[in-house]
Amino acid sequence: MPVPIILASGSAIRAQMLANARVAAQVVRPRVDEEAVKNALLAEAATPRNIADALAELKARKISEKHPGAMVIGCDQVLDFAGTLLSKPETPDQALDQLTQMCGKRHSLYSAAVIAENGRPVWRHIGQVRLHMRDLSDAYLQDYVRRNWDSIRHAVGAYKLEEEGVRLFSVIDGDYFSVLGMPLTDLLNYLAVRGAIET
Repeated sequence: MPVPIILASGSAIRAQMLANARVAAQVVRPRVDEEAVKNALLAEAATPRNIADALAELKARKISEKHPGAMVIGCDQVLDFAGTLLSKPETPDQALDQLTQMCGKRHSLYSAAVIAENGRPVWRHIGQVRLHMRDLSDAYLQDYVRRNWDSIRHAVGAYKLEEEGVRLFSVIDGDYFSVLGMPLTDLLNYLAVRGAIET
């Protein structure tokens, strides 16, 4: 009998990625105060990469403890801009400010995935993507935020590459799935090796 797979995430795009890859996964949203954890880790001078990893592990472990015998996937993504972590914008003005700051500059996305079983992590991977944003006019950015606010308010950095956000960039160096918030290829490789998905 196949091992149950659970996605410990409230992200619709992560659930859709697994569904598109024909991975049957139950979705269970973990109750985690991400901002409090992130702030505590920042106070300890944790790197963006380690923050993404720690949050992914926390989500996976929390749900795994309640679902023994299941493979629980926890994910998190952080944006590192010149040493500063950018989060999901809370207002359109904050989204516009984030995008304006990043215009013409580079930043990195770290997408972490951790699989836990019986409350313990058994696998982890952190994908890094480097992105260079175009020089964009204030008018275009204002219109972009106005047109896309309902969607981009759910995304770190205030853009979604699978939508109009792709127009913001001149160079994207790294895995497309990691930009979307999950290092899917590496995750599928592990699930295949474990026999959790058919190959």
